[in-house]
Amino acid sequence: MDKNLTNLLKWSIEHTSPSAHQTTDIRAADGVAPPPSGEDAPLGDPSAPSGGGTAASTAPPRAIDPNVLNALFGGPSEAELMKAAIEVITSPPEENIPLEEKLIAFDNLEQLVESLDNANNLEPLALWSPLLSMLEHEEAELRKMAAWCVGTAVQNNVKTQERLLAMGNPGLPTLVKIVVNNDEVESVRRKAVYALSSAVRNYQPALDKLLEEMVRHGVEGHEEKKDVEATDMDAVDGIIGALKRVIAK
Repeated sequence: MDKNLTNLLKWSIEHTSPSAHQTTDIRAADGVAPPPSGEDAPLGDPSAPSGGGTAASTAPPRAIDPNVLNALFGGPSEAELMKAAIEVITSPPEENIPLEEKLIAFDNLEQLVESLDNANNLEPLALWSPLLSMLEHEEAELRKMAAWCVGTAVQNNVKTQERLLAMGNPGLPTLVKIVVNNDEVESVRRKAVYALSSAVRNYQPALDKLLEEMVRHGVEGHEEKKDVEATDMDAVDGIIGALKRVIAK
């Protein structure tokens, strides 16, 4: 049986309560006397239901997995939603998709990649290249959203940190270039700093690459941190602080 159907069956069983007659029949079959009803129960019996009704279960109902419903009713999976978002975001001008719709698609994508599983799926879905290409888009709002999505996707996730570094120039070097570009919109530069901060924490190869790029672009204020460990959050904060000061100049 399909895994989603199995999960649905399990969910339905867990949320089906036996009726009073069913409970009585089961007890009778086992030779157990049925419990007294509310009218027949002895006075002062704490087990007696009030008003003759059945006691409500204290266990909260477990929510059904949305992927199960999607499988049953034909809704898109989260992977399909991610691909659809990228298609809207990267659509060519001749398709005449308004900027507002692209920003909505970007916002949806950013929320989706908050999930580690979805962030990890950027690679098998071949979405890293189109996402990083938006860092150099002519529209500032799209550049900002691209940096935001990258930062969210690599936060506390070694697998995506590795992938971003492996992407080469379209990835981490481009983010540094955005930060040091005085002609860039400030909000875009700040999101690039956020992305870099997420990319290097607890991941030494990315931190080493960031320091190399900062030297190449002449960023000052980090020289004493050449041998910093990516697990040293205070030291990493100092490096990110140097990038923030570049923006503040």
